[in-house]
Amino acid sequence: MLKDIVDAKPLGDYRLYLRFEDGIEGSIDLAPTLSFRGVFAPLRDPTYFAQVRADRELGTVVDRKSTRLNSSHL
Repeated sequence: MLKDIVDAKPLGDYRLYLRFEDGIEGSIDLAPTLSFRGVFAPLRDPTYFAQVRADRELGTVVDRKSTRLNSSHL
């Protein structure tokens, strides 16, 4: 079962710090896996990417338009 993400902070260069509900934390580089197409195209802009956050209700990472990043890839 996937654990909810309770905290997310952009680190630059398409990397994120993540903390999960069970206390596990670390960073992930999304550059190799994020397609930057379709609804994810705006994330190519580093200023836009810097605004992603954890949505505690959804338990995942969202951008400012509330587009969800698939938790199974995080």
